[in-house]
Amino acid sequence: MTTATSRPLHEITLLSAAERLKGRPKLCSDCGICSSSYRPLLPQVCVFVENKSEQIERKLHGRNRNDGDELLFGISRSTHVIRMAKQNPEAQWSGIVTALGALLLERGMVDGVITTAMVPGSHHAPLPILARTPAEVIASARNKPCLSPNLDVLDQVRESGVRRLAFIGTSCQVHALRAIQDQLDLEKLYVIGIPCTDNVAYPDMLRFLKVASKSPETIVHHEFMQDFRVWMRHEDGHIEKVNYVDLDVSALGGERGIFPAACLSCFDYQNTLTDITIGYLAAPLPPTERWQWTMIRTEVGEELFNLIRPFLEFGTFTQRGNRLVGISEYVRMLKRPRGRPPFPIRVLIAWMQRNRGPRGMEFARSVIEMKLLRNLQYVRDEHSRMEPRIVPGHVYRALAQYAQVYEEEFGRPLYNGQRPTTNTAV
Repeated sequence: MTTATSRPLHEITLLSAAERLKGRPKLCSDCGICSSSYRPLLPQVCVFVENKSEQIERKLHGRNRNDGDELLFGISRSTHVIRMAKQNPEAQWSGIVTALGALLLERGMVDGVITTAMVPGSHHAPLPILARTPAEVIASARNKPCLSPNLDVLDQVRESGVRRLAFIGTSCQVHALRAIQDQLDLEKLYVIGIPCTDNVAYPDMLRFLKVASKSPETIVHHEFMQDFRVWMRHEDGHIEKVNYVDLDVSALGGERGIFPAACLSCFDYQNTLTDITIGYLAAPLPPTERWQWTMIRTEVGEELFNLIRPFLEFGTFTQRGNRLVGISEYVRMLKRPRGRPPFPIRVLIAWMQRNRGPRGMEFARSVIEMKLLRNLQYVRDEHSRMEPRIVPGHVYRALAQYAQVYEEEFGRPLYNGQRPTTNTAV
């Protein structure tokens, strides 16, 4: 019988979640380790077997996270609002990530870049590749929010003799890569991260777009933005906007019906184990201006930032609102889920969110806290025995201000066992 792991990558990424994850552990994001020759190392490297993020942090930074924003965003040396001065019109934002990978090849700093191209004939289906030319990296731009087995390409790296490598990927992939890094026999490794939450299998992505859009087949990019609307860019360039509150999530079977169990058990939206993370979450609106933000995390990350810096324009961080009341209400909704309200109520909710809701840095904090709360509760509901192994201690510290409302709603402490300690240095 043909299994998902015996198929070529361009076929695997088109499969349903049930087909591609059959026979895998209960929590699997198909990062690529299981389909590579490194599969025997799965118990030591998989974030969903044992989350070693705090151990890896100590190796990268000599310490764990301090209280404050580090608990949500991870350790960084500096943060910036940026965009490419000469933007790539094919990119989801301004094209910084692919431009950086291309520059590394152009300057001879790496021999190859693991990145995510597109399955030919699709708009969103990912295809992991080992790019050997700047043009290949640039061509991999665009939005692909689907499960992608990027670490499978490590076999190509070894077989082709690549010794200096750049890796572009998501947090589950980066965790495994960091855990296996010392065994890869590389002279140099650059880790470029993209923030990631709630990826889906490709057929489920198509299902979501059919629910969200009037013309799902023409969407080339989409993103959940700070104005509490999904912005969907179509092939002809026009942008369709749908309020969060108007999305009929029940038609998809709810969040637990469309998102893989692994994504619902992930606690690293901001991809904190990278050298540099480049995303959009706290960048100012409107998205048509294509501002992004970056977190420079390590000395290697500073080297990467200095490489791309001459090609960037710089903006400023903004902030508005107070997330605390809204997040406390979200805890209550986790305990007592509510259906989609009638249309007139949705109009009011959308107006309130757009005009009174958090923006900028405060929006970023609110999104990350909601994901942490939702995923902590999912683990407790569905995989409770795994909580001590897959929920890092900083999660409880990050959510400490909601401990009282959580205990009131769920009748148990937010903390699991001992109250988590603060920063641990080596």
